[in-house]
Amino acid sequence: MANEISLPLYLKTARRNTIQRAFDVTLLFLLVSLLVYRLLSLKNHGYVWLIAFLCESWFTFTWSLIVSTKWNPVEIQTYPENLERRFAELPAVDMFVTTADPEREPPIMTVNTVLSLLAVDYPADKLACYVSDDGCSALTFHSLVEALRFAKLWVPFCKKHNIQVRAPFRYFLEDPMSTCPANSEFNQDWKKIKAEYEQLCLKIKEAGRESAPCDLTGDFAVFANIETGNHPTIVKIMGEHKHGTEGDEEVPHLVYVSREKRPKYPHHFKAGAMNVLSRVSGLMTNAPFILNVDCDMFANDPQVVLRAMCQLLDRESETNVAYVQYPQCFYNGLKDDPYGNQMVVLTEYLGHGLAGLQGPSYFGTGCFHRRKVIYGVWPDHANDPARHHALINGKSSEYELMKNFGKSREFMESTTHALRGEKGIRPKLSDSLEVALQVADCDYEFGSTWGSKFGWIYGSMTEDVLTGLTIQRKGWKSTLRIPDTPAFLGCAPTGGPTAMTQQKRWATGLFEILVSKSNPIFATFTGNLQFRTSLFYMYILSWGLSSIPELCYAALPAYCIIADSHFLPKVHDPAMLIPVIIFVTYNMLTLREYLKLGLSAQAWWNNMRMGRITATSAYLFGVLSVVLKILGLSDTVFEVTQKDDEASDDKDDDGMNDATKFTFDESPIFVPGTTLLLVHLTALLTLCLRLPPSVDDGNVLRVGPGEIFCSLWVVLCFQPFMKGLFRRGKFGIPSSTIFKSTCLALVFVCMGLRI
Repeated sequence: MANEISLPLYLKTARRNTIQRAFDVTLLFLLVSLLVYRLLSLKNHGYVWLIAFLCESWFTFTWSLIVSTKWNPVEIQTYPENLERRFAELPAVDMFVTTADPEREPPIMTVNTVLSLLAVDYPADKLACYVSDDGCSALTFHSLVEALRFAKLWVPFCKKHNIQVRAPFRYFLEDPMSTCPANSEFNQDWKKIKAEYEQLCLKIKEAGRESAPCDLTGDFAVFANIETGNHPTIVKIMGEHKHGTEGDEEVPHLVYVSREKRPKYPHHFKAGAMNVLSRVSGLMTNAPFILNVDCDMFANDPQVVLRAMCQLLDRESETNVAYVQYPQCFYNGLKDDPYGNQMVVLTEYLGHGLAGLQGPSYFGTGCFHRRKVIYGVWPDHANDPARHHALINGKSSEYELMKNFGKSREFMESTTHALRGEKGIRPKLSDSLEVALQVADCDYEFGSTWGSKFGWIYGSMTEDVLTGLTIQRKGWKSTLRIPDTPAFLGCAPTGGPTAMTQQKRWATGLFEILVSKSNPIFATFTGNLQFRTSLFYMYILSWGLSSIPELCYAALPAYCIIADSHFLPKVHDPAMLIPVIIFVTYNMLTLREYLKLGLSAQAWWNNMRMGRITATSAYLFGVLSVVLKILGLSDTVFEVTQKDDEASDDKDDDGMNDATKFTFDESPIFVPGTTLLLVHLTALLTLCLRLPPSVDDGNVLRVGPGEIFCSLWVVLCFQPFMKGLFRRGKFGIPSSTIFKSTCLALVFVCMGLRI
C-alpha cells in the first residue's frame, strides 16, 4: 500500500537552456548598448533620434520581459496508469462547452466537440457535459438532440475499438478499412457508424437551410418567436446517465443551457455564460473539477481528463495548483502559418518557461479548474475552507450569503458541499431544474460578488486572462503540459479580416486589464503574484500598447528619406555595427527557434511579417477602443470570431491555395497598414527621382543606406498589402481604404517636407 501511495502522478523536470540563454542575453546586451550610444549622442541629433531612442527603449523592455519568462523552462510528464492504483474512485468532472452564434460557429462543429468529450476515457457516471448556447438557437439545440442519438452508438464504438481520434469529422477523414479483413467485426461497426454520422451531418445541414430547423413543438416549443438578445432562460436535460440501460450506460449527462438575456441587462459575454454554467452545474452535478472548451476545441487525446487529474490529485496540488492548462493547437492550420496565429513557437518557449514559474495564464479553453478556486478559496485555506468562507461555519448572515453567492439557498447549499469536498449531488438532474432556471436569470447576480470575487471575472474582453490573473494573485499556481499529441485541437481563424478581428479583441481586452486596478504590478505588491510571473503578464498586457512604438519606428525610415534626415549612425561610424548586429542576431535567433521545432523558414517569415502587420493595425485599434471607452465616448464590443470547418482547398489561376492569400474588407483596421506602405513607396520614389526636399553641400544626401534598407524591409513586411493594391475582390484592398490611406499618406509626406 505504501508503494502504491508513493507512485508518482506527474513529474517536473528542468530543461537545459544554456545556448538559448546565451543568445537571449547577448541580444539584450546589444539592445542596451544601442540605448547607451543613443543617450550619449542625443544632444548632437534632433527629435528623430529621440523618437528612435524611445521606441528602442520599449523594444528593450519587451525583450527583457521575454528573456525573464523563458529563463527556467520545465517539462511535465504525467502517469495516468498510476491513478487507479492511488485512488479507488476518481472524482467527477463537469465539462463546459460554449457557443454564441450558429452562423459564425457552425452547429456541426459544436456537435463534434461534444461527441469527443462524451467519449473520453473516463467513467461515464463521473462526467457531465453542459453546453451554453448564447445564441439561443433552435438549430443548435436540434443538432445536439440528433448528436445525442448518435452518441449512443459512437461512444461504445470508440471504447470498444480504442479509437484515438474521437471527433467523428476528423476520424472519418482516414479509411482504416484497408488494414482490416472485410468481414471483421470492426469493419462492420465502422461502416455502420460512418453511415450514421453521414446521416447526422445531412440532417443538420438540411435543418440549417430551413427558416425553422424543425417543428417548434414539444421540447422545441420554447424556441418559438425567440429573439437572440431578448429571451427567457432555457435549461434542457437532454441526456442523463443511467446504470443498466443499454446505450445510456456509457454516455455521460448532457445538459443544454441558454441563459436569460434582456436588452437592458449586461450579460458580460463569455464570462457571464461561464458563471451561469458554474451555478447550473453546481446545482445538478457539483463536480469538484471543471473543464471548459470553446465549441471548436475538441478532445484530441482520449486520456486528456486522466492526464489532467494526475496534476490535480497529487498531494501537493491540493493547496498549490488551481488549474491545468493545455495549449491551443489547431487542426486546420495552414501550411507555414500565413496569418501568424498558430502560436507554436510562443507556446513552446514561453509556455515551458511559465511552467517553471507560477504557471501559465488561463487561455480561456482547454483548461481544467478546481471548482472551489472558482468559488474564491485561497491556497492557504484549501484544506480548511471554513477559515475563508463563513458560509461553511454558519457565522454569516443571510444578507452576506446572498452578497457572495446570490439569492438561491439551494445554490448556497451546493457551494457548501463543494467547499467541503462533499458530493451533495441530487439523485436526479431534474430535481434541480427549477432552481437551475432561477440561477440562470439575467438579474440573479445583482447584489452578489459574482464576476468580481467569485467565478469568471468581469471587466475585460479577455475574461480568461483576467480570471487567471485574479486566481494567481491569491498565490495559486497553475500547470501547463505540452504533449506530443495535442490534448485539444481547435479551428484557427483564416483570412485577414477574421485574424485581425481576433487580434484586435485580444489587444482590447489585455489593455483593459493593464489600465485597471487588476494591473499585475499591483497584484505583486498587494497580492501573492510572483514578480517574474507579473513580468510575463506585463508582456502580454502591453501587446496593444506596443502598437505606438511599432508604428512610429516603422514610419521613421520613410520620414528620414522624405525629410533627408537619419535615425541610424552613419556607415563610417563604428556604432553602425550595433543595429546591424542586433538585426542579424534577432532574426537568426528567432529563425533558429522555428527550425528547431521542425518549422520552415517560410513559417518564420510569415510570423515575423504578421507580427509587424498586427502590431501596427489590430493592436492600434485595440488601444484606441479602450481609450474611447475610458473617455466615455464608446464602449467595447465583443466580436465572435468566424470559424470554418475546414481550410479551403480552392486554387487560383496561379495554383496558389486561396486560403493562404491575404484577404481584406472595408474595415478601418486595414487603413494604418495601407497608409504605412504608401508612405514608404512614396519615400522610395522620391529617392529614386533624386528629389530630396533639403540638400546640403554638393547635393550630398544625409539619409544613409541604413534608412533605405529599413524602408525596403518595411515594404517587404507589408507585401500582402502591396499585392492587395493590385488585386480585386476579397483579395484586394477596397478603394475606400486606398482613398483614406492615400489622404493620410499625403498628410504625412507634406508634414515631412514642411519640417
